Amino acid sequence: MYRPRLADLELKQRLEATGAVVVEGPKACGKTELARQLAASEVLLDIDAEARRAIAVDPTLVLEGDSPRLIDEWQIEPVIWNYIRRSVDRRRKVGQFILTGSSVPADDITRHTGAGRISRLRLRTMSLFESGFSSGDISLRDLFMGRFSNSADPGLSLKELVERLCIGGWPGYPGLSLDACLRAQRDYIGEIQRVDIIRLDGIRRDPNNVGKVMRSLARNVATGVSARTIAADAGGADGALDDDTVRDYLSALRRLMIIEEQPAWAPHLRSRSILRKFPKRHFVDPSLAVAALGTNPERLLKDLKLLGFLFESLVYRDLAIYARTLDGTVFHYRDNTGVEVDAIVENGRGQWCAFEVKLGTAQIDQAAATLLKFRDRIDLNKCGAPTTLGVIVNAGYGYLRNDGIAVIPIAALGP
Repeated sequence: MYRPRLADLELKQRLEATGAVVVEGPKACGKTELARQLAASEVLLDIDAEARRAIAVDPTLVLEGDSPRLIDEWQIEPVIWNYIRRSVDRRRKVGQFILTGSSVPADDITRHTGAGRISRLRLRTMSLFESGFSSGDISLRDLFMGRFSNSADPGLSLKELVERLCIGGWPGYPGLSLDACLRAQRDYIGEIQRVDIIRLDGIRRDPNNVGKVMRSLARNVATGVSARTIAADAGGADGALDDDTVRDYLSALRRLMIIEEQPAWAPHLRSRSILRKFPKRHFVDPSLAVAALGTNPERLLKDLKLLGFLFESLVYRDLAIYARTLDGTVFHYRDNTGVEVDAIVENGRGQWCAFEVKLGTAQIDQAAATLLKFRDRIDLNKCGAPTTLGVIVNAGYGYLRNDGIAVIPIAALGP
């Protein structure tokens, strides 16, 4: 059964405005099923050998069919891109094609960008709200309007939250046992390092070293770890890996949409603090970090430091999904004095909210103090005042403190 996604509406709106839409995201995040909700016909290039042979003869053959026509895993035959672009030009109608892809071809293959003809929709895995594990009582949209609604304790225990983190937001997993999900995720990681990263562009990369890099990324998830640090960490007793090799692996993993970067926010400051501009690195779903480390809920509950970073990564995933409904982006902030804010969400109108992420209610006071100190450094005349400052926690009640800081349990946060 198809579970509705927040991206359903975005896809509909994009099809009403442009000739074709590219839905991009990691394997198994639900791109094909999302597209099928609106597609009138389809061709699946990953399993249809006859269609691939037809493309070799005449690429326009696979474009014939009722619109919108789904071209699934189009990047397998990237030559088709320019034919789609020309077909959109010729037909002069919106909503002609939906393309789905789980990797990004080399830039020279798509040098004709399709601007004005083809738009892109980034699909992630499912948020807690989309999966049915968040009530959505506290709406990000409301927070941007300066409105806050108290919420009851949603009742998601730490043990249950850790299990959701390990299972991830993959739409194909409901009904599977925890052990089955963990095995599937480990297989997923193994397929990336042995097959996908080579199939991407034909460059042979050492699967063992790719696995080491992914494990290092998992150990340093939700941080601004550098390629040089990853190279040293992944090399271990055998010595550091080559920095350029690690950068190539990271680039390939981004093109496979397995990892993504949370950019640094660059506001106008009133203080003389110097902004740090490095991005934070995340797996597209924190469950992949769990799989890369080969760990499980029981072991994570004994390593609260690592669990805290994984929880921050889960919050980033959900905020990034909810922000899409507001044409928004999720940033982070850090300056040279050590003041750091985990997530700044800026919408398409330039409004912004800032959030600290804490595993446990004992850290709320400290997080609130950090947010107030951070606000004092921002030039509000140029950036505007934040519509909300909040602390996102793993459990408990949602309420507004006397100092104006919102306390938000992740299982009550929604779009």
